Amino acid sequence: MSIENTWFHRRGDLAADGWESVVDRGTPGWQHTGIRVADLADGDAVELAETDVERIIVPLAGSFEVDHADGDDSARTTLQGRRSVFDGPTDVLYLPVGRTATLTGRGRVAVAEAPASVRLPWRHIAAAETPVELRGAGSSSRQVHNFGTPQALDADRLIVCEVITPADNWSSYPPHKHDEHVPGHESRLEEIYYFESAPVAGSAAAEDSAFGMFSTYSSPAGEIDIAAMVRTGDIALVPYGYHGPAVAAPGYDLYYLNVMAGPDPDRAWLISDDPAHAWVRDTWTEQDVDPRLPYPTEEGRS
Repeated sequence: MSIENTWFHRRGDLAADGWESVVDRGTPGWQHTGIRVADLADGDAVELAETDVERIIVPLAGSFEVDHADGDDSARTTLQGRRSVFDGPTDVLYLPVGRTATLTGRGRVAVAEAPASVRLPWRHIAAAETPVELRGAGSSSRQVHNFGTPQALDADRLIVCEVITPADNWSSYPPHKHDEHVPGHESRLEEIYYFESAPVAGSAAAEDSAFGMFSTYSSPAGEIDIAAMVRTGDIALVPYGYHGPAVAAPGYDLYYLNVMAGPDPDRAWLISDDPAHAWVRDTWTEQDVDPRLPYPTEEGRS
């Protein structure tokens, strides 16, 4: 199997137990993170039975009911969701270790996971509570929803966010890595990229024609090589190495959900840019943020 095929998977390649895709500790070479993606119709249900992982349930499109329990402590949480990943933040549900859950509803949903040991309170995070960050500038502008980062959520291991990159723009750029433990400078984090892409608002293009590009390459921590067209449902695994850019093709917006966790004692997202390309950050001070952002706006996707 090639290096790319080890770490990059097309939609449906990882199907299991009613889920469209599953990445977990049973995935070869994988230890610290997981993701489950399901496309539910009325009457469908999926189960979250493991109790030694913490989770964040993220509606991608649609609304869902989550029945969750830890022994005699049970609750039902309604996730209002959203029309699509390009229609602004969604509400999400954080479930700590010890809680099982059943999901029902209609639409696409993702579940970010990480093995954990510290039991924390479960939490429903409303869309209005989600910190929205406009990162970069010019053609490197992108929108980040930081609902599962250390600044927004008290979790044990998980770090989760989602990124919207407008058509023609670059994100996950400059290429960077987080595969060495350098206190205060870089942390070791496995990372999952789950992708979606769609024609820009008002386009006559077919949904299944939408795509972006994504790449990774090797660092001293290990060999990796992904250079792929990415479409809705595709998943890239980044155990080590430099990753980026993720590029939204002209005419198509790009989304990805990032799931990170690692073995370091601190839950922190600390990165090192590829020295060959780090200078790009300095150019952002001379440029404005893309006026199409944030989505949704009158200038951007409506």
